[in-house]
Amino acid sequence: MKVSVPIVRGIESLFGTRDENIRLLESGLQISTHLVDSSLEIEGEPANVSRAENILEEYAALVREGHVFNNGDLNSYLRVCTEDPEVSLRALVSSGRQRTFGKKLLAPKTVNQRRYMEAIERNDLVFGVGPAGTGKTYLAVAMGVSALLAKRVSRIILTRPAVEAGERLGFLPGTLQEKVDPYLRPLYDALYDMLEAEKVEKLLERAVIEVAPIAFMRGRTLNDSFIILDEAQNSTAEQMKMVLTRQGFNSKMVVNGDVTQIDLPPGRRSGLLDALEVLKGVTGISFVNFDERDVVRHSLVQRIVKAYEKYNEMVGAGRQLTLRLSGETAEASIGENGKAAELPNA
Repeated sequence: MKVSVPIVRGIESLFGTRDENIRLLESGLQISTHLVDSSLEIEGEPANVSRAENILEEYAALVREGHVFNNGDLNSYLRVCTEDPEVSLRALVSSGRQRTFGKKLLAPKTVNQRRYMEAIERNDLVFGVGPAGTGKTYLAVAMGVSALLAKRVSRIILTRPAVEAGERLGFLPGTLQEKVDPYLRPLYDALYDMLEAEKVEKLLERAVIEVAPIAFMRGRTLNDSFIILDEAQNSTAEQMKMVLTRQGFNSKMVVNGDVTQIDLPPGRRSGLLDALEVLKGVTGISFVNFDERDVVRHSLVQRIVKAYEKYNEMVGAGRQLTLRLSGETAEASIGENGKAAELPNA
């Protein structure tokens, strides 16, 4: 099937840098496109061609209505549309309207990002689990800043394990705070992106915003607070329970982590994995799972995440096969030994 879609004025931005958006449509919907005069010819299976035609028509209508797509936003929207036939571009754009977070205008770029932000608004405890680059930390900080500026909370608590440092913290120069600051840098970066530098410094000085390693949370009750536990996969089960029980009245907590990047010593169980099992089904807690489709960094990051997932699946399958073959060899050895073979009947 082949159709021709007119290229109206303003729709040129659809193509993206080096035609990356058109290439995404082609690979995602298994179609081919050709620019002919002032039209884009689409060829492929009827259902896929119709889907592409609908997406292009919705895009053209949104542009005519004055919608401006920021760099990278359209690529993220198209990725969702090509992977989920139930999602329309207009619905995705409408539900992901830009909102002001301090000095930053943000909109969720994927379905799971939208679910994540909605979950934070609805629930007092939210777990965001998924690979790097999916916006878990950034969006959580944005929601915290929004709550603080709207006076829904009186302070923001940002914490994460300093497990990467191990015992090496003592070899770093400076005070204890200066020693652990490098491990909290991503949280600071998000803050400075949302608020003016002077305002961040004042809020930090007044402890309205607190950035601290997880050990500093022990023994506290955090009322009227927006609490973010980042890199939660590197907390122990004991630390996770300790942090979760710090939550006080009129407080929200967001726990983020990537279960594929656990840096704990061998033999130590991740507190995030433990919490995901223990708290399953508990009322008032929301779990949002991200995957490689939600990665909003360089497109190469998405492919890297997918490659690691495939590799881990192959390695896991190989281990299971080795264990099964080892078990069969052991059974055969027992069967060849007369006395051992008679044991089950003894």
